[in-house]
Amino acid sequence: MNLHTTKCIKFPFGFWAGVEQLGIAPRDVARQARLPLTVITEPKVTAEEYFAIWQAFSDLTGDIAKGIIGLVTGFETAQYPPDVLATYHARDYRDALGRMARYKQMCPPEKLLITEEGEACTIELEWQHTEKSGPEILVGITLAYLLELGRRGTGQALNARSVEFREPMGDVQMLEAYFGCPVHIGTNRNRLTLQRRDLDIPFTTYNEELLEMLTPVLDRKLSEKQIGPSMTETVKWIIKRSLMAGRLDIQSVAKELNMSDRTLQRRLTEEGTSFKHLLTQARHEQAREYLADPLLDIKEVACLVGYEDQNSFYRAFRMWEGDTPSHWRSANAGPSHGKV
Repeated sequence: MNLHTTKCIKFPFGFWAGVEQLGIAPRDVARQARLPLTVITEPKVTAEEYFAIWQAFSDLTGDIAKGIIGLVTGFETAQYPPDVLATYHARDYRDALGRMARYKQMCPPEKLLITEEGEACTIELEWQHTEKSGPEILVGITLAYLLELGRRGTGQALNARSVEFREPMGDVQMLEAYFGCPVHIGTNRNRLTLQRRDLDIPFTTYNEELLEMLTPVLDRKLSEKQIGPSMTETVKWIIKRSLMAGRLDIQSVAKELNMSDRTLQRRLTEEGTSFKHLLTQARHEQAREYLADPLLDIKEVACLVGYEDQNSFYRAFRMWEGDTPSHWRSANAGPSHGKV
């Protein structure tokens, strides 16, 4: 797999906070997905891993419908990432949906197709950059959030005209009560149909000044996303995801990027860095992240950042921080760090 050309997806931290509010530990989601704990603190993943996280969340919730409604309604506005915040503070529902469709391009697997015709507005969910369809719970949450966005922005109890799902979604009656309309299962598309007149309702949350600040930043990020990450970012991402696997060298990373190690080193040199520097930096950053979690003992942290024995980790950490891991943890780990 060529990760440098593969689109990377970043889970917003609010996802993990929302999962935790439902009584599910983020670490349990990561483990259920068979992914390293780095997806919580440095959550850049491939489309396959992105789907695996959602499927793991679904498996841990029990009923899909319950998971959909619980996460969508329990997600606090304060936890919205900037791209979602821009939709929440849009001028009206139509503006919000347009922004959502645009900024969804920063989340590669998902694509929203919006059509206005007659008295209806249909929003269809499709997948891009992947041959696989997303987990059912991700489909449900994506469409449910589009209605939730309208309800929160307008301050009105809006209902959809209809909802269509390709796959089973658990308790259909629960979903119909949430959407306020019939929910059809086993159709040939995943689609939410709204009342077109609702799109003209102004948002009570409209904030012109905030949008003037957010829009240029998000547009720039979207452009950068379409160009792709730098080689330095990509290599560091691979290193962090692979630290637990044991010996990590430039040859193994180059192989994952489908290039020679000499080519990779040349690319990194052009960007003013080296593989050795990125490996040290990745270990240091991940060590700090893991030590901030009091649920992880120091021996486990050493293993997670790729050290075979605890003494080697202690020596490295003293070099980075001028302190032992245990002393650093005592001085820096607050009560909130145990949440991941």
